[in-house]
Amino acid sequence: MKIVRPLALSLGLLLGLSVTIPALAEFRAVQSPAAILYDGPSKQAKKLYVAPRGMPIEVLSILPLWIKIRDQSGDVLWIERSDLGPVKSVLTVAVANIYQTALETSPLLFQVERGVLLEITEAPAPSTPAWVKVKHADGSYGYVKLAEIYGL
Repeated sequence: MKIVRPLALSLGLLLGLSVTIPALAEFRAVQSPAAILYDGPSKQAKKLYVAPRGMPIEVLSILPLWIKIRDQSGDVLWIERSDLGPVKSVLTVAVANIYQTALETSPLLFQVERGVLLEITEAPAPSTPAWVKVKHADGSYGYVKLAEIYGL
């Protein structure tokens, strides 16, 4: 696979300058039936809302008992580390089109509104890295573009 770097990064490496490369986002999901999200890393901090099981979140930093996260709306919050597990679902970020195969030319099976939780049934394949196979709560399966979801 060919790696394309921005010109500034390439020049920085050539000149021996210190260059910071942003890491890829790390996602986890709420594994508790309902997890409380706080404004700080303490049970004495303000309780902001309850996150449902399966909700994917982006990990920002990790402490021994707490994890600083960002939710789909961009809010930065804290959650108890024990409330998180691996990502098994994603959220739609807009109206998402679910197709029969990983091609926009395949039949459109259904659409889902923003904020709908979809179960991941297959990871993106090397041949179709911009797509993931998902399952809706009603049992319907299909493929959605990664650009239309949050959590992977």
